[in-house]
Amino acid sequence: MAKKKKSNRNKKVKKDIKDAAFLTIIICMVVIAAYAVISLISSPTDTFILQKSKISSETSKVGYILRDEHVIDCEDDLKAIEPIKAEGERVAAKKAVFKYYNVDQEEITKQIEDLNVEIQEALLGQTDLFSSDIKALDTQIEAQIDLIKEENNMQKIKEYKNSLSNSIIKKAKIAGSLSSAGEYINDLISQRTDLEEELTNGSEYIYSDYSGIVSYRIDGLEDELGIDKIDDLSIKYLEDLNLTTGQIVSKSQNQAKIVNNFECYIAVPFGKDVLEKTSEGKSVQLRLSSQEEVKAKVSKIIPDGSKVIVVFRVTDDVEKLINSRKIALDVVWWEYEGLMIPKSTILFENGLSYIVRKKNGRFEKILIKIIKQNDNYCIIGNYSTEEMQDLGFDSEDIDNMKTIKLYDEIMVDPQIE
Repeated sequence: MAKKKKSNRNKKVKKDIKDAAFLTIIICMVVIAAYAVISLISSPTDTFILQKSKISSETSKVGYILRDEHVIDCEDDLKAIEPIKAEGERVAAKKAVFKYYNVDQEEITKQIEDLNVEIQEALLGQTDLFSSDIKALDTQIEAQIDLIKEENNMQKIKEYKNSLSNSIIKKAKIAGSLSSAGEYINDLISQRTDLEEELTNGSEYIYSDYSGIVSYRIDGLEDELGIDKIDDLSIKYLEDLNLTTGQIVSKSQNQAKIVNNFECYIAVPFGKDVLEKTSEGKSVQLRLSSQEEVKAKVSKIIPDGSKVIVVFRVTDDVEKLINSRKIALDVVWWEYEGLMIPKSTILFENGLSYIVRKKNGRFEKILIKIIKQNDNYCIIGNYSTEEMQDLGFDSEDIDNMKTIKLYDEIMVDPQIE
């Protein structure tokens, strides 16, 4: 009996040892796997595939927009204007921009709309209209209603409504001579005509003295930030305007302005270190918050204490800059395309630059030419024979020199000699 108990204890001890050993193996495997995952995340690869790409040098800033613009006032500040030219639409000099009314335009317009409804109701009851002209107008009216439903531009909606109203009146005039309710319909048309004449006689048209883009966004800075004030700019003056970056200028109810669509300027404050990157006359790209890019040229650099104001001149896509006065933008000083590598793949020796290529399981050090670089990447290429000679390489070195090409696999943080 004692032997049997001892045997059972021995079996239990062996089982416990096996379980412990198995558990230890599992734990080790988990630790090894975790270490492998952590290593992969912290250093996912030690090589880089050489590909063609672009690198650039750019700076994120805020800029103040200066324009050549002329405000047009309504002669009666208490009157709301009715646009003739839409926001962003071009207008020639001496052409009407907007109008206002010396009569109660809202009340007369409402009366006209009410008459339109009465005319339509009178037409609905007529079943004796078989004119082909009536059928054509019905088709035209349906098409105009569909256009109004799909349109978002308020100016276009007004135009479609006027066209629709004219079509209804044409139909009503024809119906007045064909239907049994002709006298009633004609009376409604007469009332409507009188109201339209009252509106026409009570309207005043305001014309532009300049050609350009029409805008109803007035912020009161049209003179202070006109292009004739560029030479007087200072960073303090711009900051004291207390403008909100990216804010859309509100539309005025009784003013408009004509904006020169051939040019505008953007004043951007910088530290003096920007002078290492640019100079007057340099062409750049300006990337807007919408990610659209516009071409610009450095028109003027204004010293201001320890800083400078770089003034960029924009001559294309001026329309894109009408809505705001202070904007966020990226100044793209240059952009270059070619074989791109991270700077961490470069090995520097004796004033020359190398990469280490992995090919067929072997590593080889290759001389490269750095063509363009920013903070993190380089565009590289191969030296020409003449350039190699200028660097002091002999004919044998040049003949044996290896070159890089697209899709080469190169080491990151190369260490080999």
